[in-house]
Amino acid sequence: MELDVRHLRALCAIADTGSLHRAARQLGTSQPALTTQLRRIEHSLGGLLFCRERTGCRPTPLGQTVLSRARPLLAGMDALVTEVRAVVDGVDGRPRLRIGSTASRAIPGWLRRLRERLPGTETQLHVAVSAGALLGLVAAGELDVAFVHQVEGCPLRVPDGLDVRVLVEREPQFISLAVDHPAAEDEVVDLADLAGDRWMVDPSVDGEWDGLRRVFAAAGLNPRVLHGDYLTAASLVATGEVVTPCQPTSRPRPDMAIRPLRGDPLAVRLLLAARTGAYEEALYGTVHSALDAAYWEAARMSAPYRAWLAGPLRIPAPRPCLRAGGG
Repeated sequence: MELDVRHLRALCAIADTGSLHRAARQLGTSQPALTTQLRRIEHSLGGLLFCRERTGCRPTPLGQTVLSRARPLLAGMDALVTEVRAVVDGVDGRPRLRIGSTASRAIPGWLRRLRERLPGTETQLHVAVSAGALLGLVAAGELDVAFVHQVEGCPLRVPDGLDVRVLVEREPQFISLAVDHPAAEDEVVDLADLAGDRWMVDPSVDGEWDGLRRVFAAAGLNPRVLHGDYLTAASLVATGEVVTPCQPTSRPRPDMAIRPLRGDPLAVRLLLAARTGAYEEALYGTVHSALDAAYWEAARMSAPYRAWLAGPLRIPAPRPCLRAGGG
């Protein structure tokens, strides 16, 4: 049996997930089929590539050798496909920029600036709740860049081969509550003042529930929690049913107040990711600087965030193109 790209992807998926079951799900096949495929590959190479243990699959020394050769081959193949697609997409004279993002009020300003700074470029937008999923799409070549947030204390798994830049090192998360809530009378809300409220959190947002649970535990609180999306949460906040964390760029409404939490216990790190080498430095810099300007424009338009930034706890504006590690 001759090995092909499909076999190499299967081996890398098993190594990355540490499990035949999870690898099969990732590859869109069944575990028995993947197990049979692995046995055939091992028979063809003449040795075991993975040790099957109770906790999962671990590469053998032979497996490590095969994986060390497989990964560069797959990366080269992915780069080739990306470059060919870029050529095809540019045949009509309109280069394409595919951007992904978690929800953010910076998106409209970002798109406007990209249209101004990259005339003739067709910009496509993909919004998702999962930062990890967006990073995976960038790594797979299905997106060019992704703007994501990482909940403090809940690090994202950044795939190999991504260049990650920091937009904001630590963005505080504010609280959204009914305008007639007693705590809304204060400019800054103590977490303990919301201990008797029901909270709503979206567990599909990577790290969101774990981060909030960590903050509750540190404060010795155990409030009631509902799980749901933040669009539904906004309606329930307005009627006083729940309180919920929100981005500081959120704007108050006649029926909803936005307040910072004392001590800023909840925070996220804002990141922009692209494939290493997929962009010329000048283009990546343009995308980053457009996002940077759009973010701070959105920040200035939010009165609560504007007041927070002007206060004694103000974080410095980040320098453009500050690089983060790949992990």
